[in-house]
Amino acid sequence: MGLIVLAADKGAPGVTTAATALAAVWPRPVLLAECDPAGGDLAYRLPAADGGVLNPGKGLLTLGATARRGLEPAQIHQHTQKIVGGLDVLAGLTHAEQATGLTWLWGPLGRAFAAIPDADVIADCGRLGAHPQIGDLLAEAEQVVLLTRATLDHVAHLRERLQVSKAHGVVVIADPRAYRASIDDVRRIVGPSVQFVYGLAHDPKGAELLRGQWGGRLDRSLLIRTARDLAARLVSHR
Repeated sequence: MGLIVLAADKGAPGVTTAATALAAVWPRPVLLAECDPAGGDLAYRLPAADGGVLNPGKGLLTLGATARRGLEPAQIHQHTQKIVGGLDVLAGLTHAEQATGLTWLWGPLGRAFAAIPDADVIADCGRLGAHPQIGDLLAEAEQVVLLTRATLDHVAHLRERLQVSKAHGVVVIADPRAYRASIDDVRRIVGPSVQFVYGLAHDPKGAELLRGQWGGRLDRSLLIRTARDLAARLVSHR
C-alpha cells in the first residue's frame, strides 16, 4: 500500500512516540517499523499483546540475516510482533553498531515496505544525518515527514535539513497552550518548501500512557486526539 517515513534532525523530538501514536490510530491496516540506524527501544518501551515483553532479538536484525539473497514483502511479517492493542511492529536494532553490517539493507527494505499489499508502513527513522544509507529507504517512501518543535534552534535545523532531503511535509510537536500559533509560525518559516505543515500535541502524560495503557484515558489524551486528526490528514494527502 504505502510507506510513510517519520524522522527529524538534530535535537529531534519524540519521533518514536509520534510514530507509535499515529500507528495506533491509523485508519487502515498498518505496520509500525523501527528503522533508526542508531538503535531503538520499542522492544523495551511497549508491552507485548499477551502482557509480557517483546523479544528484542526478533525484528530488523533477524530480517536482515535472512534477506541477503533478496527481500520480498511476504518475508517481513515473519519478523514482526504484536503489542497490546493488536498493532504489528517490526522491532529495530538495539544499538548503532549493528547497523554497520546492514548498510545494504535500507534500499531493499524500503522497496519491500512500499510493496506490502495489505498494509501501510509507518517507519520511525529517528534522527537523519549520521547514517546516510537511510536515504535509500527514504527514496522509496510515499511520504517523508519531518518532526520539529517550534523553537528557534529546532526550526533552524529543520530549514537546513529541508534543503538537502526529500521531505513532503512537517509535523510540529506543539505546546497545547499555543498549538495553532506554533504550527502557523513554522508554516510561515518553511514556506513552500513542503506540501504541508501539521501538528501533534506535546503531551508527556499521554506518551507515558502509550507505553502500556491502551484504554479510555489514553484515547482521551491530547496526544491521541491530535494523532487521530494528523493520521486523517496524512491519508488525505495520498
